Amino acid sequence: MTIGSSLIDTGMELHDLLRDEEFAQRTRTARRFESNLHAMKRLAHVFVEKPAVVLQELVDIAVESCGADSAGISLEDANERGERVFRWVAISGSFAQYVNGTTPRFFSPCGRCLDSRRAQHYRVTQPYYEFLGVSADDITDGLLIPWINEHLRGTLWAVSHHSRSAFDMEDYRLLATLADFASMGLRHRHQEQLLRTHEKDAALAAKVNELAHQINNPLQSLTNTLYLAQKGGDDSAQMLERAMAELAKLSGMVSQNLSRSVA
Repeated sequence: MTIGSSLIDTGMELHDLLRDEEFAQRTRTARRFESNLHAMKRLAHVFVEKPAVVLQELVDIAVESCGADSAGISLEDANERGERVFRWVAISGSFAQYVNGTTPRFFSPCGRCLDSRRAQHYRVTQPYYEFLGVSADDITDGLLIPWINEHLRGTLWAVSHHSRSAFDMEDYRLLATLADFASMGLRHRHQEQLLRTHEKDAALAAKVNELAHQINNPLQSLTNTLYLAQKGGDDSAQMLERAMAELAKLSGMVSQNLSRSVA
């Protein structure tokens, strides 16, 4: 089997998204600026005010902003038999009925995405579903964005069931930004689990509180930048670019500090 061409026997077709000439040539849609700005503001608010629901909010936003039929977050996990699987921990749209379901690690587009550590452009047809023993519509156009941090490995994905050219490079850029938020949200969930496990560990609690204070200033800066972008003006697009850069920096800082704090 050759990844990057149609896999008739498996029902999976995958291409390295950033090397896919057909995808790169797709016409960008005009809706992107306002849509991306709204998505960033909404996520920043939820991340601060309702962190427990940030993953579901994230996939809801992916569906709304990219015009996807479904979007979700898949995490590497192990089932009760110790087999490596991907678990769908948050889903919005047509695949919502499969939340908390699993797919085999060795037979999944997400596996290829993580193994290569590169975004994938993919399609799925009926032979794949027949192998899994489920009924679902073909994925006629789909994007997979990987992330790997010190605690969890997973993907953020968005799919269409009706168009072979539903997404473009602006959708990829937005999903890559949302994937940073997903990674941050999952790190925080891991942090909370550690704290519950060590409820009497005052030193760990102090480290967690210290990390929260370290995150507050750059998160506030991100929120301010999004506010300025919303006001409009000639520099609004630049402000949105700055906000995305600040998010990437914040995600890196969370990764570095959290791994040092709870090691």
